[in-house]
Amino acid sequence: MSATSARPSHAAQPSGSAFILKKALISALVALVLFSLMIGVRTEAGPQGGLIYWTRFGDLAALVGAVFGGSIVVELLRQWWGPVDKDRIVPKPVQSAMSFAGRWLAPALLVFTFLVPVIFYNQRYILDLSILVLTYVMLGWGLNVVVGLAGLLDLGYVAFYAVGAYSYALLATNFGLSFWVCLPLAGILAAFWGVLLGFPVLRLRGDYLAIVTLAFGEIIRLVIINWQSLTGGPNGVSGIPRPTMFGIPLTAGDDGLAAKLGIEFSPTHRLVFLFYLILAMALITNWVTIRLRRLPIGRAWEALREDEVACRALGINTTTTKLTAFATGAMFGGLAGAFFATRQGFISPESFTFQESALVLAIVVLGGMGSQLGVALAALTMIGGFELFRGLDQYRMLVFGMAMVLLMIWRPRGGLIGHRAPTVFLERNQAISSDLVKEGHG
Repeated sequence: MSATSARPSHAAQPSGSAFILKKALISALVALVLFSLMIGVRTEAGPQGGLIYWTRFGDLAALVGAVFGGSIVVELLRQWWGPVDKDRIVPKPVQSAMSFAGRWLAPALLVFTFLVPVIFYNQRYILDLSILVLTYVMLGWGLNVVVGLAGLLDLGYVAFYAVGAYSYALLATNFGLSFWVCLPLAGILAAFWGVLLGFPVLRLRGDYLAIVTLAFGEIIRLVIINWQSLTGGPNGVSGIPRPTMFGIPLTAGDDGLAAKLGIEFSPTHRLVFLFYLILAMALITNWVTIRLRRLPIGRAWEALREDEVACRALGINTTTTKLTAFATGAMFGGLAGAFFATRQGFISPESFTFQESALVLAIVVLGGMGSQLGVALAALTMIGGFELFRGLDQYRMLVFGMAMVLLMIWRPRGGLIGHRAPTVFLERNQAISSDLVKEGHG
């Protein structure tokens, strides 16, 4: 049987209107069951302590109708686009346009990012939001080393973020060290804790690895809360010094940067400096990650991600490979944590909960594990998107969940821009000699 006849065609798959309506009705029924108690009926403690409730059947009906219509649209788009592992049926002009846009998207996004402080100089809110987005981009690129390249599911990444933040805060407030001295120290300490986490989980994989890393993140948070003599406990650490530009503070005094340059002082100067600082840190993270992928250690990470048993059979030291992945990802998380501490000027355990780990992991998964551009786009979409839906608090997580479901349907392993291709591969297939296989020609 030839390869062409063995592969199922798109016409053989169910694609009639009855099939689409059936799937839409099933989806609507599931939505009705799930959202009946979430949206349709709301309960609350009354003024007398009793339970009161009210109904919102109109909102429930609108939501179920949206699921019904959305299911039809999704199925039609699926049939037009084609499954992920089959030939595309998108028209060639559309494919060419998408390929052209993909080539120029990253440079255009980078140029726009450099111009953000110039375009939005007088809009403090947008500058603050941009700094937050870049912080999560750096965190996503750091976690991408562990999850996307090495294939190790880490649910406690916020622990390294916290180690970096508290390392800088304590060193700066207790010993008077500057930001530029504390920044590499925070990265080194976070990498050290990454190695400590790596040793107990060398024999774990999958769900067990996720549980242990989740517990590690909670251990760090509880230590921060209870070790009050060192970390301040729930009160946190305040009065964290701001970074300087080559030793010159960005203040309104005579020794400030504005006075030395002979320009009028503006509080926006510090925001612009922080923006370009986190942008430089994120770009360095991206450059280091790309360079590491092309080195033997990067190829070992990819081999470990694809098949750990085959990785061992090839003679790769999986112990060293896992430890270097944890240490590298933790170092970038610690550097981002140090920046977070100097930007806020105050840190507390509430900033390092499991929700932060889940958010960074969602950015990596949605953007595409192993894809640097995909992680950046996912961080921009999720952090910026959350701000767009800030006025709809009860629907924010619902929209976020629906977006994750749609992405998992269309690209279950790829995300927005999946990139799981190995760094080194054969340019063309090679036949195996019949002397090397049992069934003849390979």
